[in-house]
Amino acid sequence: MRKKIVIASVTLMTIMFVGTIAGFLNFAPKGNNINQEPLDPETFLNKLLSPSTVNASALGNEQANITIVEFADYQCPFCAQFNKETKDSIIENFIDTGKAKFLYKDLIVNDGSDKASTLAAAASYCAAEQGMYWEYHDELFKNSNGENTGWVTKDNLKQFANNVRIPDLMKFSDCVDTGKYKEIVIENDSFARNIGLQSTPSFIFYNGTTPVAIQGAQPYEAFEQIITAIS
Repeated sequence: MRKKIVIASVTLMTIMFVGTIAGFLNFAPKGNNINQEPLDPETFLNKLLSPSTVNASALGNEQANITIVEFADYQCPFCAQFNKETKDSIIENFIDTGKAKFLYKDLIVNDGSDKASTLAAAASYCAAEQGMYWEYHDELFKNSNGENTGWVTKDNLKQFANNVRIPDLMKFSDCVDTGKYKEIVIENDSFARNIGLQSTPSFIFYNGTTPVAIQGAQPYEAFEQIITAIS
């Protein structure tokens, strides 16, 4: 009960606090796709905790007790804000110390007719092919310039790859041009919506028994309180 009070004291955010995975899935608001089937707890955990591709693994010690999963869109201004203002402190205090690991998945909310958010997300997995996933991930958010403002183009995505010194730029370029990882982005987005996530960024914390979810570019203190409460 004390832990619930600590979490409830975190203001200015939407919180889901449930003691079991089944409770979390029942509590979560349903997505808009009426064709989606409810997830069983085993499938939920497998999809939540598995990296999108082999080389897009979580930051931190794989044996860490807590997993933080961010669901975001590279065109989302609040996602860029989190990445620029809060993520480094979380890494320093919780990821590098072995208390938690940090995983990223796609929740596409800003795709226009050009499908720019999907394009950017797919490009991140092209970078992962060459072991540069997190470097490219951060470069995307560093250059993020809002929703559907034209900053996501194939030429820019290739320049970002050059900026972070991806070894084989030709291979990266071919990967982007062919949309090799588009389906992975779609799968991530479908999973996020199936468990009721609707806005970015959203975060799920999992300590082996208790899933907790928050929404928005919350300050570091919000993450600190939740991690302390579920540790």
